[in-house]
Amino acid sequence: MKINKKVEEVLNKQVNAEFWSAYLYLSMAAWSESRGFKGFANWMRVQFHEETSHALKIYEYIISRSGEVKLKPIEPVDTSWESLLHMLEETYKHECKVTEMINNCYEVALAEKDYATTTMLQWFIEEQIEEESNALEIIDVLKVTGEKSGGIFYLDKKLGKRTLND
Repeated sequence: MKINKKVEEVLNKQVNAEFWSAYLYLSMAAWSESRGFKGFANWMRVQFHEETSHALKIYEYIISRSGEVKLKPIEPVDTSWESLLHMLEETYKHECKVTEMINNCYEVALAEKDYATTTMLQWFIEEQIEEESNALEIIDVLKVTGEKSGGIFYLDKKLGKRTLND
């Protein structure tokens, strides 16, 4: 069955948002790397790869339902943050926004009685719980340790061990 046009439209917007998210995380990786925080840079690069895979998952889904993928230009992203804590707080806010967008996709699919799409979107809903939780965990550590203590170097080392399959 061909994908509903309203659903196709909202999913195309989500593809663009996921690619924008990837671009944002790559920018955060570059900013972290330039300040010597290779672990934070690694964590953000993994985020970049995850967001790219999310975009492709929706892209492939649209195609599998005989829809048309319509890629739009990627808007500019921030390239600088006041601190690591500020960067991670922005990460958390962004993930909350992505959660809202995924929920909106689900609501449109449900309203259009596109149950196949609601099933596909369940994976993204669960993924967003993890995304928000991961960002909050790092924020909590940064708030406790601060950015000038040995704790930040421990955290940087820990984040440097993250791989795409974690």
